[in-house]
Amino acid sequence: MSLAPGTRLGPYEIQSTLGAGGMGEVYRARDSRLDRTVAIKVLPSHVAADPTLKQRFEREARTLAALSHPHICPVFDVGQQDGIDYLVMEYLEGQTLADRLARAGGPKGPALRVEDALRYAIEVADALDKAHRKGIVHRDLKPGNIMLTRSGGSSGPAIAKLLDFGLAKLQPTGAIAGPSMAATVTSPLTGHGTILGTLQYMAPEQLEGKDADARTDIFAFGAVLYETIAARKAFEGTSQASLISAIMSADPRPLSASQPLTPPLLDHLVQRCLAKDPDERWQTASDVMRELRWIAGQHAQTVPSAPVRSKSHRARIAQVVAALFLVAAAS
Repeated sequence: MSLAPGTRLGPYEIQSTLGAGGMGEVYRARDSRLDRTVAIKVLPSHVAADPTLKQRFEREARTLAALSHPHICPVFDVGQQDGIDYLVMEYLEGQTLADRLARAGGPKGPALRVEDALRYAIEVADALDKAHRKGIVHRDLKPGNIMLTRSGGSSGPAIAKLLDFGLAKLQPTGAIAGPSMAATVTSPLTGHGTILGTLQYMAPEQLEGKDADARTDIFAFGAVLYETIAARKAFEGTSQASLISAIMSADPRPLSASQPLTPPLLDHLVQRCLAKDPDERWQTASDVMRELRWIAGQHAQTVPSAPVRSKSHRARIAQVVAALFLVAAAS
């Protein structure tokens, strides 16, 4: 059920639709009490109708509301009105990483500059580490759930913020549903009402219906980081079946095959994130973050920084050289 502009949910007035997904519709709204813009996620009917899922949602919402981190979109409030359950979050201006990747890459080169990809990756790993320490696993980490925003109107570089943290636990598990096994994959596929996640970023254990833990997020993190550097997804297929087969048994091409300037240690870090066996992956997001910070430091030292010379600067140098020549000739 879509909400029309002007609809009120408690103190919040709906202004416009921002988007929709497997975990509900998202709206821009105004908080009449604090006179601020917020984002409201209206949960789908299967959550509201299932007492177990609803209790889990409320428990997760309380945990998320207490989870303060600069790279996690904060939860402000949770409520219900006229049978509608909703979550109130910070309204972020910017673009998702998915949108950013959609207009980059291909023949133009890497989807992101390596230094930018490393910076966003460090921020996301930091956020994952904070949440994992609180016992929260995302389970649906993907470029569409990472917002690049300049919070507070800052003119500095964009920062990454994770969306929908913890909400992935609200969906029951079971056999994979969705397009036919012979269907062509033309867009990211999300199992609806079954195993949660977008296939290209799902770990093998998720596809097998096993319990997800922090290492499941680390697999998805590796797939996202691979895509930001290689300008292509880590796992691809012409059908749902072939895509699942690639995730379960194939290794993606080394990053250096797509982008030769990729630091070798970054290639190794991503490959370890994407290990099929969770025990072979990095075991904590904290370990990943520390490695990324070290790689970023090494990369900054090796990237040449050619000085930019303006025409006026070159003219001054020519004048100085000419003056020195005249002095030498007169002596």
